[in-house]
Amino acid sequence: MSLQSQVLYEFGPFKLSPAQHLLAEGTKRVPLTPKAFQILLALVESQGQIVSKEELLQKVWPDTFVEEATLAQNVFTLRRVLKDDRGTSHYIETVPKRGYRFVARVTETASKVHGTGRGRDAGTPARQEIRFCSTRDGVRIAWASVGSGYPLVKAANWLNHLDYEWESPVWKHWIAELTKHHRFVRYDERGNGLSDREVKDISLEAWVQDLETVVDSAGLDRFALMGISQGGAPAITYAVRHPERVSHLVLIGSYSRGWEYRDNPEALKARHAFETLVRLDWGTKNPAFSFNFANLYVPENATHEHEEWFNDLRRVSASPENAARIMEACDQINVRRLLPSISVPTIVFHSDRDRAVSSDEGRILAAEIPNARFVPLSSANHLLLADEPAWRVFVEELGKFLGW
Repeated sequence: MSLQSQVLYEFGPFKLSPAQHLLAEGTKRVPLTPKAFQILLALVESQGQIVSKEELLQKVWPDTFVEEATLAQNVFTLRRVLKDDRGTSHYIETVPKRGYRFVARVTETASKVHGTGRGRDAGTPARQEIRFCSTRDGVRIAWASVGSGYPLVKAANWLNHLDYEWESPVWKHWIAELTKHHRFVRYDERGNGLSDREVKDISLEAWVQDLETVVDSAGLDRFALMGISQGGAPAITYAVRHPERVSHLVLIGSYSRGWEYRDNPEALKARHAFETLVRLDWGTKNPAFSFNFANLYVPENATHEHEEWFNDLRRVSASPENAARIMEACDQINVRRLLPSISVPTIVFHSDRDRAVSSDEGRILAAEIPNARFVPLSSANHLLLADEPAWRVFVEELGKFLGW
């Protein structure tokens, strides 16, 4: 590791460090998705000059086909974090039919940083295609396809962001492993990520509609279906309604009944308090209402990078109100009556010390789905991390089930 001189851009109260992939406002780090950061850097480096939409798409997504709406969504995100979204253009100006221009005064200084020589992680696939489709009720859903082979569809879970997940320490090993064997299709459900944020209906039925729309848009006739956590209920519902299209059903940390149906009044009270906390705390660092999401979802073997990414996800992926609405819709899930009707081959994975979803819920799934196989995982993590032994067990058993 060597000490290198790197440029630092300053504008208004903000500092932008390309070497550290960091935007800061004063002493506070400002969370940005990797693509939004690259767009901001491209605009800042071309201060005062118009950067065309085509140039930005090519620079930020060189190996990926995306639509202009994805670029527009990222620029909207940048304007929000720069507080440039109230009818003003102190930083980013839209030049109609041409592109964007960074209009604030930029000062360049040199800073000393430790160089690591890191490039793209070798385990991250090189191409992701992001597209959009519209549901029957007019909601625009962002979906992505990567890899080749027999299709594997992942139902959306709370919370997703296709772009922010791409090189994250929480998801990149999932994407890398699954795309070795499959065309892997995933999407951002309504209300979060790159999908439409302003939506009226957030419910299980709406999530099933999202899944149906993505599958049809991807042109899939038959595929394996994966449901993680909240995504289990839409996956179960889809498999019961369309058994001819689902070859395998994979449930991971999933449940058939939300908090409203678990016969635990004290736990339900705690859940409601948590939802209130989400509405109060989301996107802020108020010490009076602080909490660490990573401790709930990845409490074991998590590094500072895992914790930082997971806690930033809550600010990047959804508004406080939408995050709470999604949680409340999860509370209302009740597909237990559908379990005996599942006719497709099913495997159920569940961490035995899962803090987010009790392993009791996984055992209910395995016991009430005909001929389902149950694989307990020795972990407290709701989402398995790359370096833990349970991940290797999961990959081996999943491979056997899907015929790798």
